[in-house]
Amino acid sequence: MTRQDMILTPRGIRFLGRIFPCSIGKTGVTTHKREGDGATPAGILHITGLWYRPDRLAPPAPWARPVGPGDLWCDDPGHPAYNHHARAPLPASHERLRRSDPLYDLILTTDWNWPDAIPGWGSAIFLHQWRRPRFGTEGCIAFSRAHLLRIAALAIPGTRLIIPNALAGQ
Repeated sequence: MTRQDMILTPRGIRFLGRIFPCSIGKTGVTTHKREGDGATPAGILHITGLWYRPDRLAPPAPWARPVGPGDLWCDDPGHPAYNHHARAPLPASHERLRRSDPLYDLILTTDWNWPDAIPGWGSAIFLHQWRRPRFGTEGCIAFSRAHLLRIAALAIPGTRLIIPNALAGQ
C-alpha cells in the first residue's frame, strides 16, 4: 500500500495522509458481491472514470467527462451493456447518471466487475456524494460534497481503492 492508495478503514477512506469520512453499502462489505445485495465489494479496485454535471460544477480535473441527459449505467445482468456506460434510450434496467438530486453530480467509476462484466456480480460501484453522513448506499462509497471534490481533484485514473476483506461482515 502507498500513500496514493485510497484505503477503506473503519473511520473512512485514508487517502494522501487524510481520512475522509464515508458511507458504504447498507449491508456492509462483502467478499461475495451480488447485484442488488446493498454491499460494498471487498478487494482492490481502481478508479476508471470521472464524471461531473457541467450545469452544476466546474470540471474537478482535466480528465473529467460531462454527464449529459442521456447518460446511463446499465444494471441489467442479462443485457450486453451490463455494468457499462450506456446512452438513452436503453430498454434494459439502468441508472440515470443525470439525477435531479445531487448524489451523482460527481462520480468516480471503478473497475469492479468491469470491463468484462460477469452477470450478477454487481454493477455501478461508484464513489459519489452521500445523502447524509453514514447513510448506507446500494454498494457504492459516498462522501460529503466537499470531500468528494477534493478526492476527485487528487485522484487519477488507476488510483487503487483498497477495501480490506477484514471489513467484510462488520
